[in-house]
Amino acid sequence: MKVVILCGGKGTRLREETEYRPKPMVKIGEKPILWHIMKIYAYHGFTDFVICLGYKGDMIKEYFLNYEIMNNDFTIDLSNKGKLDIHNRNGNDDWKVTLADTGEDAQTGARVKKIKKYIDGDTFMLTYGDGVARIDIQDLVQFHQKHGKIGTMTGVHPSSRFGEFSVEKNKITRFSEKPQTKADLINGGFFVFNNGFFDYLSDADDCIMEQAPLENLASDGNLMLYYNEGFWQCVDTYRELENLNEYWKRKNPPWKVW
Repeated sequence: MKVVILCGGKGTRLREETEYRPKPMVKIGEKPILWHIMKIYAYHGFTDFVICLGYKGDMIKEYFLNYEIMNNDFTIDLSNKGKLDIHNRNGNDDWKVTLADTGEDAQTGARVKKIKKYIDGDTFMLTYGDGVARIDIQDLVQFHQKHGKIGTMTGVHPSSRFGEFSVEKNKITRFSEKPQTKADLINGGFFVFNNGFFDYLSDADDCIMEQAPLENLASDGNLMLYYNEGFWQCVDTYRELENLNEYWKRKNPPWKVW
């Protein structure tokens, strides 16, 4: 089953980083957030990816073209036409990555429509290139297969921007820094779709998946909710990026299942 990752947006709210690179290439620790997302899927056995490129997509192409030498030690034999001997390979050799230019200004729905030719099965997964989660992908797929509808959206509780606490007579009895809120569920990405979803999309650049396509899919009774109680965090602001990097520094990032 293919995993489609939307990586074409300009990430204007994270201008400190995205002025120089596409948002999926912003780093958590020493690796791009895109790598973290792919590791989540790969852990659950899904290693065939389609990357929808747009803004600064060449940087993502260069990353994968140089992936082996940038992530491993290697010996180069300059006397033998630059022959490379790559050492201690990192175990990601089973990844298959299709890099598809979907337009500099295309919206999310248009990007998905434009990669239809790369989907060779009846079902595919889709997510955004800027969010990580503690999610059982196998369970998500099984849920989708059981209900028989066209689409499944993962619902999550967002992380609070502020610490929360309980208090009794001016004494704080419990404090939690940036917990998951109990607010209404929001779209957390991590979709599963049957190929029938392409009928709801247009390849016109102004097709926004989260508007008419998903609204119509829901009104037709073809969109189901998979509720994920685990950790979830997208990166829209520099503060959210710092939060994820703090988790990584503590050696216990809640999305790291590999």
